[in-house]
Amino acid sequence: MKISIRPISNVVGVLLIILGLTMLTCIPFSYLYDETDLWALGASGGLSILVGGLFWSYNRRSSASVNKREGYLIVLLAWVFMTIFGALPYYFSGVCGITDSIFESMSGLTTTGASIFTDIEGLSHGMLLWRSLSQWIGGMGIIVLTIALFPLLGIGGIELFVAESPGPTSTKIHPRIKETAKSLWILYCGFTTLLSVILYFEGMEGFDALNHGLTTMATGGFSTKNASIAHFNSPLIEYTISFFMLLAGTNYAVIYLMLKGKFKLSWKNDEFRFYIRLLIGLALLLTLAIFNVTHMDIEESFRKGTFMLISMVTTTGFVSADYTSWHSGLTMVFFLLLFTGGCAGSTAGGIKIIRHYILMRNTFYEFKRILHPRAMIRVKFNNAMVSGTIMTHILVFILVYLVTFIFGSLVLTILGVDFISAIGATATCLGNVGPAIGDVGPLNNFADIPESAKGFLLLIMLIGRLELFTVIIVFTPYFWRNR
Repeated sequence: MKISIRPISNVVGVLLIILGLTMLTCIPFSYLYDETDLWALGASGGLSILVGGLFWSYNRRSSASVNKREGYLIVLLAWVFMTIFGALPYYFSGVCGITDSIFESMSGLTTTGASIFTDIEGLSHGMLLWRSLSQWIGGMGIIVLTIALFPLLGIGGIELFVAESPGPTSTKIHPRIKETAKSLWILYCGFTTLLSVILYFEGMEGFDALNHGLTTMATGGFSTKNASIAHFNSPLIEYTISFFMLLAGTNYAVIYLMLKGKFKLSWKNDEFRFYIRLLIGLALLLTLAIFNVTHMDIEESFRKGTFMLISMVTTTGFVSADYTSWHSGLTMVFFLLLFTGGCAGSTAGGIKIIRHYILMRNTFYEFKRILHPRAMIRVKFNNAMVSGTIMTHILVFILVYLVTFIFGSLVLTILGVDFISAIGATATCLGNVGPAIGDVGPLNNFADIPESAKGFLLLIMLIGRLELFTVIIVFTPYFWRNR
């Protein structure tokens, strides 16, 4: 099957136009605060729109449909092009070099939240807003937004949706993919606005509230403060953001059912029940552990532990406390949380709760199969049998995930990163979390990581965001065979 370049160029062009327009929305803030990055944002936005317009206008008459292989290429190339053009504001403004600019851009668009800036508060308001917006448009996936625009492009969107969300299930709110994308974005925008307003009334400045609303719902973790959420020293803000991080890590189809008043139906979702029970159980255990090894009272132990727990599981990466200073055992616990991930159908990254749930149930049933070899024991999810194909996909995914983690850690060690920092950086970038352990812990950043290692972590972040297969499959010989 021959790959057509026209629909790929068409979609990438539209994405670059959207990216450029988003950059231009930062200009009023630079003007309002009388800052010098106006030309950098304007030039970056204008260049993105120009290049995107050329891509789109050249192929605007194309009516070709998108097959599965072209869908994978669109998603991969979209992220590559958006990363390159998303780095222009940083580079043009002179706040960092080309490697650091691309790293910060990739970290934003993949919602990793691993920053290279040592003095975030020294950045201009326009640049801070662009950091947050890059995470916001990458959170739900700009691809999903584009699906809603596909009728204007004459292209069908299901293949692209599958490539962007390659999880074991594909829950759609509406039968039509366009309506699903629209509903997702309505929920996404609504929760972002609501959180920003609440944070404003809880004491944040308007600009800070807006930025944290954007990055919370994106499960991104970029903050306008060097100390992240710990800067505000507000229990109310911590509880509020904890709740919205929990929402952001929940399957949006489940949230949709809740808003429709179908609470019993939403609770019947096996992944959601496991997700809530896991968080409650771990929150109680962490509270007791933190209370025993620190000088915090029980309320502060619960608040700090629960906040960091939800932040790590949902791959948001906000920081309210330095968990590496509590106890070595707790440091290991939070390191392991880098391998969890939120629910499928959410903005969170990582392995995803659904894969852990199905794998655990299959492991438990395997003991039954050993004792009863002739019995037909099948794993169920939401009262439906999990097919052998899905089970194989999950097992292969986790195997490839662990192999990627080991290989990535080895490469970083060879490139000059110490072992603890190497495994921490690889795990957090692969899971799109942000903070980790070692030199990339919650109070540190990626500024001192060698440039060669940063270049390699770009690939790790992209692989993690697109859930391994979307990227890796493009480099297999099977993908390029014309049959």
